[in-house]
Amino acid sequence: GRWSKLLTFSLGYDLYTRVWIPDPEDVWRAAEIIKDYKEGEPILHLKLEDESSSYPQTRCTYFALNPLEYRIGPKDNPLPFLRNPDILVGENDLTALSYLHEPAVLHNLKVRFLEPNHIYTYCGIVLVAINPYDQLQIYGEEVINAYSGQNMGDMDPHIFAVAEEAYKQMARDERNQSIIVSGESGAGKTVSAKYAMRFFATVGGSANDTNVEEKVLASSPIMEAIGNAKTTRNDNSSRFGKYIQIGFDRRYHIIGANMRTYLLEKSRVVFQAEDERNYHIFYQLCASASFPEFKDLALSKSSAEDFIFTSQGENIFIEGVNDAEDFKKTKEAFTLLGVKESNQSSIFRIIASILHLGNVEICSERDGDSCHISRNDPHLTHFCRLLGVELEQMEHWLCHRKLVTTSETYVKNMSRKQAANARDALAKHIYAHMFDWIVEHVNKSLHTSSKQHSFIGVLDIYGFETFEINSFEQFCINYANEKLQQQFNQHVFKLEQEEYMKEQIPWTLIDFYDNQPCIDLIEAKLGILDLLDEECKVPKGTDQNWCQKLYDRLSSSVHFQKPRMSNISFIIIHFADKVEYQCDGFLEKNRDTVYEEHINILKASKFRSSLQLLMETLNATTPHYVRCIKPNDEKEAFSFDSRRAVQQLRACGVLETIRISAAGYPSRWTYPDFFNRYRVLMKKSDMTVGDKKLVCRNLLETLVKDPDKFQFGKTKIFFRAGQVAYLEKLRADKFRSACIKIQKTVRRWLQMVRYKKIRKSAITLQRFGRGYMARRYAERLRLTRAAVICQKQYRMVRERTAYLRVRQAVVTIQAFTRGMFTRRIFQEFLLHHKAMIIQKHVRGWLTRRKFKVARNAAITIQCAYRRMRAKRELKQLKIEARSAQHLKKLNTGMENKIVQLQRKMDDQTKDLKTQNEQLVVAKASLGSEVNKLQKELETMRSRQGDGSQLTSLKDELEKLRAELQEAHARRKKLEEEHSNEKMRFEQVSCQSLKRRNQESSASQSVGRVQAELDEERQRYQNLLREFSRLEQRYDNLQEAKVRVCICPGHRRNNSNQSSLESDSNYPSISTSEEMGVEKAAMDIGVFMKLQKRVRELEQERKRLQVNLEKMEDQSKRKTTSEQENADLAYNSLKRQELESENKKLKNDLNELRKAIADRASKNSSSNELQDGYNLLLGQLKAANEELDVRKEEVLILRSQIVTAAQQKEKDTTNHIVSHQTGTSDWGYLNEDGELGLAYQGLKQVARLLEAQLQSQARKHEDELEAFRTQIELLRDDIEKKQEMLNHTMSLSPEAQVEYSVQQEITRLTNDNLDLKELVEKLEKNERKLKKQLRIYMKKVQELEASQSTTAKPEMTRQVTVQRREKDFEGMLEYYKEDEALLVKTLITDMKPHAVSATVPCLPAYILFMCIRHADYINDDQKVHSLLTSTINAIKKVLKKNNDDFEMTSFWLANTSRLLHCLKQYSGDEAFMTQNTAKQNEHCLKNFDLAEYRQVLSDLSIQIYQQLVKVAEHVMQPMIVSAMLESESIPSLAGVKPMGYRNRSSSMDKDEEGPGSYTLEALIRQLGQFHGVMGEHGLDPEIAGQVIRQLFYSINAVTLNNLLLRKDVCSWSTGMQLRYNISQMEEWLRGKNLHQSGAVINMEPVIQAAQLLQVKKKTSQDAEAICSLCTALTMQQIVKILNLYTPLNEFEERVTVSFIRNIQNRLQERNDVPMLLVDTKHTFPVLFPYTPSALSLETLHIPANLSLHFLTRV
Repeated sequence: GRWSKLLTFSLGYDLYTRVWIPDPEDVWRAAEIIKDYKEGEPILHLKLEDESSSYPQTRCTYFALNPLEYRIGPKDNPLPFLRNPDILVGENDLTALSYLHEPAVLHNLKVRFLEPNHIYTYCGIVLVAINPYDQLQIYGEEVINAYSGQNMGDMDPHIFAVAEEAYKQMARDERNQSIIVSGESGAGKTVSAKYAMRFFATVGGSANDTNVEEKVLASSPIMEAIGNAKTTRNDNSSRFGKYIQIGFDRRYHIIGANMRTYLLEKSRVVFQAEDERNYHIFYQLCASASFPEFKDLALSKSSAEDFIFTSQGENIFIEGVNDAEDFKKTKEAFTLLGVKESNQSSIFRIIASILHLGNVEICSERDGDSCHISRNDPHLTHFCRLLGVELEQMEHWLCHRKLVTTSETYVKNMSRKQAANARDALAKHIYAHMFDWIVEHVNKSLHTSSKQHSFIGVLDIYGFETFEINSFEQFCINYANEKLQQQFNQHVFKLEQEEYMKEQIPWTLIDFYDNQPCIDLIEAKLGILDLLDEECKVPKGTDQNWCQKLYDRLSSSVHFQKPRMSNISFIIIHFADKVEYQCDGFLEKNRDTVYEEHINILKASKFRSSLQLLMETLNATTPHYVRCIKPNDEKEAFSFDSRRAVQQLRACGVLETIRISAAGYPSRWTYPDFFNRYRVLMKKSDMTVGDKKLVCRNLLETLVKDPDKFQFGKTKIFFRAGQVAYLEKLRADKFRSACIKIQKTVRRWLQMVRYKKIRKSAITLQRFGRGYMARRYAERLRLTRAAVICQKQYRMVRERTAYLRVRQAVVTIQAFTRGMFTRRIFQEFLLHHKAMIIQKHVRGWLTRRKFKVARNAAITIQCAYRRMRAKRELKQLKIEARSAQHLKKLNTGMENKIVQLQRKMDDQTKDLKTQNEQLVVAKASLGSEVNKLQKELETMRSRQGDGSQLTSLKDELEKLRAELQEAHARRKKLEEEHSNEKMRFEQVSCQSLKRRNQESSASQSVGRVQAELDEERQRYQNLLREFSRLEQRYDNLQEAKVRVCICPGHRRNNSNQSSLESDSNYPSISTSEEMGVEKAAMDIGVFMKLQKRVRELEQERKRLQVNLEKMEDQSKRKTTSEQENADLAYNSLKRQELESENKKLKNDLNELRKAIADRASKNSSSNELQDGYNLLLGQLKAANEELDVRKEEVLILRSQIVTAAQQKEKDTTNHIVSHQTGTSDWGYLNEDGELGLAYQGLKQVARLLEAQLQSQARKHEDELEAFRTQIELLRDDIEKKQEMLNHTMSLSPEAQVEYSVQQEITRLTNDNLDLKELVEKLEKNERKLKKQLRIYMKKVQELEASQSTTAKPEMTRQVTVQRREKDFEGMLEYYKEDEALLVKTLITDMKPHAVSATVPCLPAYILFMCIRHADYINDDQKVHSLLTSTINAIKKVLKKNNDDFEMTSFWLANTSRLLHCLKQYSGDEAFMTQNTAKQNEHCLKNFDLAEYRQVLSDLSIQIYQQLVKVAEHVMQPMIVSAMLESESIPSLAGVKPMGYRNRSSSMDKDEEGPGSYTLEALIRQLGQFHGVMGEHGLDPEIAGQVIRQLFYSINAVTLNNLLLRKDVCSWSTGMQLRYNISQMEEWLRGKNLHQSGAVINMEPVIQAAQLLQVKKKTSQDAEAICSLCTALTMQQIVKILNLYTPLNEFEERVTVSFIRNIQNRLQERNDVPMLLVDTKHTFPVLFPYTPSALSLETLHIPANLSLHFLTRV
């Protein structure tokens, strides 16, 4: 039997073979064979793994007297289990181990759990989850995104991988799925189920925003509050089982959920063991009893310690748990699920009533058979009040029971114990019904009216339980686990059989454990449950009678035993272990005893029926298994108790899975993987065969002689247990021999190199020694000669110095003597010169004084004579003025007088010009005079210097003597200065450091500001994206609503539609295609008009404000002339006239336009209408010009009349007072009064002319005053210059030069600034004049054209066509009715290849040329309509082609180009700097389209985001395969054994399928993207940003997969990855994109690749890693080091101490606690302004676009 089978493996028990031996504490312990074992030997010589030679007797009973001898034999021990190679230790899948047995499984789990802290491990189809008792950052949304869409074997084990597998199989196979989570209390079942539901809620989120997934997650806190409690093993133990079905629609979005519960532990309501608690909801309510809404519950004065039902465990608190905060979360969950406040209040009243019921005190009577309750019991009062029952009735029936017979009904007293049991049963029943009601309400809130297509169920149920005392609850739990284990075994067996059949391998029946006999023992006829139900029906049935029946009828069963020392218990041999059950309480708990008097109806659901329904549901689904393991009972973080783990592994079926796998062919390799791994064992001749399958067959037949040890399938090779270890041993031996040969060769080469180096060194030493001797002899000769030369030179210098000293003294004496005589002569000359100057000035002053006296006398005489003559003439003029003859002359000569006055004005203007010229000449003469004065002053200074030269020489001589005396003092100060210099140097160095720090802080602040700017831009673009998404969601809902209304029925809708349909700035756009554009145009028109009107009103307000201020200033001044009154009257009349005329013209123009529009709608001839319209416009303009001229004349006459009337009134009043006879004189002169009126008119004209003369005189006076101020300024300037001159003369020569330079610099700077301002003003005026000139020229051309059309109407069309073709201005004209055709041709039906051979972005240029023409004709409706239609059409095209990269790139290029054109030709100076003169002429004239630029900018951002999304979607499946899996460097990657998961049903694809991509394919795809963008004319800056974003996506996906895959964390993968990144960098350089920032985004992956390659042993290595990996967080570095896996036995693993060292060094970093990179992060896009060098008039429109309706203008 077993002994014979084990002996067959004895050939493997050689020296140094490692084995597992049993151990009472560690269960299994590692040992090594120290002596070859031969078949039949009774002793196996071992040594423990820790190299100790002793094995204490207390630790193992398998050793004899010799501690190193392990006895082997049928009566002793079997051969020990063999250990797996180290390369297989820590595998993700236990089935990948070569030796499959219990110690290998336990050791692999322990290594993974303790060293890299991996809590998940696969075991075939089972996910083993070990509770870490710690918070791990592996459940974030980025982890969900990383696992979403991945195959199960591609990533590290995770609960998300199981959930993704279930979700994928549901979608692919259209079959319902189940995830069965089981384990002991405290193993983490509830948390695992919660994370699985979170995955489904995130991946399968509802499509209609009904928040179903949030409701599914919100059910968890409610169920935890009412169904979870603290136990000795778990602080949050689920005391019930639940099965949650999450429903999905046909598009696999969550639409609803349903929950079923099992095995609620009702006994916990009334009893808790020591250090345990009741259900959480009781403690949460007590902690929140002080809230105002809970005053009626009568809990505020008590705590949980005051109630019996919550204080029996003697510990009401849980460390780290706040019951009050949890209660708030529970209430929020109730509200989210739609539970009304009244229902919530009822729930809390019921819970409080249960607490009060437990505190009801039952008092026993003296006889002991009856009891009573005090009437004043407050808790009973509160209980009855809260539930609304009668106090007396409840008090009576709690102490009595009713017995009903066939004839009578008796009321019987109950003892105190019976009454207490009945009270507890009532509390349990109330809580159970409340629990069921809450579950039912949760299901109602999660229910949906939509049809459920499929579902995924999550079962969270107790695992197998065994305690010291096991009762009815443990029996039900273990019974359910027996059923689940049977279903699990059958499913594993079925999958194994399917795998063999798919690979066409002969199937041999595998014997596996079938627990059907144990199930029959429990549920079969006359089984344990039948006997229990039968005993419950007996009136006087007891637990002892039922137990006796079990002994009598079931003792023959293999799975049933009677304990030796007990008659009230029984033993069942379950699949996991033997369990002894105590019979006490079985009948009572099965009955759930509640008397009829307490409740009216009791219908207890049978557990067996609910379990049967559950099994039917599970059998109808595809199951997925999660087995939760509790590592220790102390709840310590990452502590592993081997004995507890083995118990649970045996109980949960993991070892059964291993046993089934080991019975067949557990190790499975694909042919390519086997070839890559073991080709080192092949010969060169075998490698020449092209077929890899044939090569593998030949190799295996050569290496393994027994054909039963392997089987060849279609795609895989199947191995028996241990064969992979054998092949690994052969591979290691091959590598070892190769290493020895390499070492031998290298050592020989090193010795040879060492010998050559020594020989070369000896020769070099000899050569240098001889050279040294020769150089020393030559040096001695050189020194001798140098000494002779030095002596000669020294003697010569000594003699020459003495001679020069004597000569210098003689020359000095001669110089001083000659200077003294010369200064005396100069002093005499100077005195004579000063005397002559004084004489000259005195004589000139006397002569000037005499001349002034004579001139003043002459002027006085002339003034007196002229005054006398003037008085005479004035008197004569007054006499002549009173005569009528003078008036006639005055009238006749008035015209001449006017002409003379005009000439006088001209003469005065000429005089002003001449005076200006004279002032300029005077200014120039004054400047020249100042220069002369400066020169004279300098000459005077020089002369004074010559006179005082002698004294200065004496002073210098004295100074020299003083300096000689101070020389010794200075010498003493040198040392002090030296020390001061040192101190100063240190200060300077400190200041330089401070400056550097300030510069660094400044650079950091700049970077911070830039980061804030990017963040703000990112926030704006994210808001824009979110708005677009919500808008798209609204459109989709509207479309769905329309579809439902039109044609009811189900239609599938694409879930990945673009979000660019609706315009973010136009909320009133409808979804229908017919009315959408019109309504949008209407809304945009109103919006733009309002904005334009607001701007006009703002300008008008400013203008009126300025006028008001001017008028206030004018009112303050006292107007003394009548001309000002005339001007005011003129202005007021002009304003009134203009306003009235403006209103009339507007009305006429509107009527004219309406008439033309009516004609156009009636008449079909568009050309005639256009000609008529142009003719009418020309006539209207001519009439307006003539009207303006006439209005000016009329206004002048009206102003004269008004002033005449005012003056007339004044004259009449004066005449009435002073000259009453004046009117009769006028009547006498002319009876009709015509002469008087003419005279008054001429008088008014004269006064007007006089007023004009006065104004001219005032202007002249103002100009004179200005000239005077200029003269004053010039005088001040001269004085300042004189002061400056004096100041400069007082300075030293060097200071004078510096001061003069500074003054000249300031003067030139001021002049330059003035000139710059003048130039800017002139340029601005020039631009305004040019613009006005262009407008006038166009008006003249239009007038000429209109005249030509009126002269020759039959030639109108031909002439205009010729002129437009001749002078094409880069505009395109179209009729309003052709706008839809234009949009359809250019946008809706446009294909990128149609314009591929033309100018890039041709549609954008054509659209802008149409906009230019609409602006040229000043048609705002046309501009508005065209832009609105364009934007909406682009959005519709992008929505229709939301997955087409070429179309998206094409419209991104055209939209951005249209945006640039609107900027380039806007007329803003900021955008015109790079324009040509012709382009500046093409600028928009009438409209400011800044608002539309913002709309187009937002649209461009949305298109960019869609472009990136489409590109990432295309590249997503290629990244991992190309970057991590493809062999860019051949023969480098090593392959490790794969487990069961790599043959998962989710990986059914051929080798040549689309699942494998190479790096060349990825680079080719990037090149295709870049080529498409370049072909469409997209700006290089935008294309660079797209590539940068794609490289970030490549980095994020690659790094996330690297962090979640143990199989790729190796040295060879690092080498491959670094090579792949270098190839991508080379591609960037080839495309000139290395400055786009894409390489920086790859820095984390580059450092991860380097981390995989660097040495990882010493502290120096740790320091190097910390300084190298700056772009990786601490979590990422530690994760990679934990995942690092050697590919062969020669490479060492990373030790735990090294990882701890890394963690300690990285604690100083303030990294964000982030493991995975956010793959959804997008950089904010920038659209830099790039004007086009293309001139619009040179643009050619190809004929294939069918734009014949456009006319070139």
